[in-house]
Amino acid sequence: MKSKPKTTIDTLRTCKREGRKFAVLTCYDYSTAKLMHEADVDAILVGDTYGEVCLGHATTLPVTMDQMIAVTAGVRRGAPAAYLIGDMPYLSYQVSTDDAVRNAGRFMAEAGCDCVKVEVDGRLADTVSALSRATIPVIAHLGLRPQSIHQHGGYRVQGKTADAAVGLIDDAKRMEACGAIGLLLECVPAEVAQIITESTELPVIGCVAGPFCDGTVVVMHDMLGYGGGHPPRSVKLYAHLHEVLTSAFREYVSDIRGGQFPTMANAIPMPPAELSRLRDLYDTRTPDGATARRLPVG
Repeated sequence: MKSKPKTTIDTLRTCKREGRKFAVLTCYDYSTAKLMHEADVDAILVGDTYGEVCLGHATTLPVTMDQMIAVTAGVRRGAPAAYLIGDMPYLSYQVSTDDAVRNAGRFMAEAGCDCVKVEVDGRLADTVSALSRATIPVIAHLGLRPQSIHQHGGYRVQGKTADAAVGLIDDAKRMEACGAIGLLLECVPAEVAQIITESTELPVIGCVAGPFCDGTVVVMHDMLGYGGGHPPRSVKLYAHLHEVLTSAFREYVSDIRGGQFPTMANAIPMPPAELSRLRDLYDTRTPDGATARRLPVG
């Protein structure tokens, strides 16, 4: 694997200061992480969307801490230079600050994360502070928070009214004051994202949040047309893997059923001398044409 400099939070801060955008993608396995490494993706979010796009759950809520650590560790091995963001799953940090520190610490120590992401509003300011005091870097996720989907009443834009936008802007300032090292804004109007991005020194990652954030993240399955989850209508398709893979699978099924694969061209042949010896040992024919086993003696 080609060696490249490690991306750190200072790298992302420099991008913000210099006005250079950085690219973030979700990832859930070692092999895909290797491809992202080769493509020079700046940061990788191992999102709890894993539960939807890989496990087939209707929401992200069933995902566990153990699952996220195992998946994230694989991604770390595949993309050692990327800035790796571990997504804290449902109820891994909301119950108490002690739980939050313990679980986030596992993410950092066992999975090799560079930081953790938590879905927050002002009520979880103490949690962000506690993680920061424990030397655990935190990206605060504001706006649409999929773990709170039942409170939101669905996958809906957040901050559309002036009052709601002011609440988001205030929460962003509060998270910065609590020690967050970055922000993620999901499904908020571009104008609101611009105000937040321009009013903070923190790197801001947008997810369906317009062109003004410092970086952008999309779910890998959405941008590849792979299927699963809840792809936003605004996502740009860079490939159509659903069609590509379905076609390949159908061709495979047809080849198997029709006898076109495997053939002897795809088989492993025996050395001729060994094949001849095998026939001498086991291919003695009886009068009715059946094969009789003749085992060697002694």
